[in-house]
Amino acid sequence: MVTKIIEQPVTIWMANDIPARMVYAGHRWRVTDTPTRLRESIWSAVTDEHHRGLYGWRFQGTNEAGESMVFDVYRGEDGWHVHRAYD
Repeated sequence: MVTKIIEQPVTIWMANDIPARMVYAGHRWRVTDTPTRLRESIWSAVTDEHHRGLYGWRFQGTNEAGESMVFDVYRGEDGWHVHRAYD
């Protein structure tokens, strides 16, 4: 499994306050599992103040080509960001 730390902005659509779809790296992704809420503890390995107090989600997304990845996303002051992507 390859882990990429990305820190890239992303657009996420929610359904009942849970991620359902997103646009990332020029592709549309459908959430294809049950997302897991990530609390501040997931970001504790990050030492900079930019990530303190954040919350986010981990979920599998599948794009139109059938490629699936797992994403860790967080909501910052300026919107949603992909922190890590696993293939």
